[in-house]
Amino acid sequence: MADRLERYRRKRDPDKTPEPGVRGDAPKRRPRHRGAPRFVIQKHDASSLHYDFRLEVDGTLRSWAVPKGPSTDPRVKRLAVEVEDHPLEYADFEGVIGEGYGSGAVIVWDAGTYRNLDEERSMAEALDAGHAKVWLEGEKLQGGWTLQRTDRGRKPQWLLIKRRDEGADARRNPESTQPESVKSGRTIEQVASQEADEGDGA
Repeated sequence: MADRLERYRRKRDPDKTPEPGVRGDAPKRRPRHRGAPRFVIQKHDASSLHYDFRLEVDGTLRSWAVPKGPSTDPRVKRLAVEVEDHPLEYADFEGVIGEGYGSGAVIVWDAGTYRNLDEERSMAEALDAGHAKVWLEGEKLQGGWTLQRTDRGRKPQWLLIKRRDEGADARRNPESTQPESVKSGRTIEQVASQEADEGDGA
């Protein structure tokens, strides 16, 4: 696990970011991940607004940046760019990242647990093979999604596709109709504004 998080820590300055696990210290408390593995989708207003899709796999959060967010329409294939693994405690992170890598506001847009739909391979094996199927049990998203790798470049590109099940809905647009955090109830604009006000001593 330490090796998988080395890239995460190398990209961040511990004196400039509130993100957890940057110094490589053990978390102050164990993350809530007994039982089914966790997933989280964090809305992140960095250099461009996107959604970070994260799955708990073998002690880290395997992560993808999804520019348009996950779709509930099975006909829509959303680009998902693989990024560095994040520590498990990052699943609860919400706030504003200061100047530097990934600067901008972050909210926990959706969260819950997931299960692997591949009966032949572990989730790590499925991801290494470039094709994974997951069933999400979130507060906003439920049902199956497929992750399909399409390119093995410096930042491998994948497609995130809704599977055809009871959670599929071509008319639904949760990004616009449910913009608030499932952790705090705040929108990403409210998080950025509140952090700025606190920073000014307001």
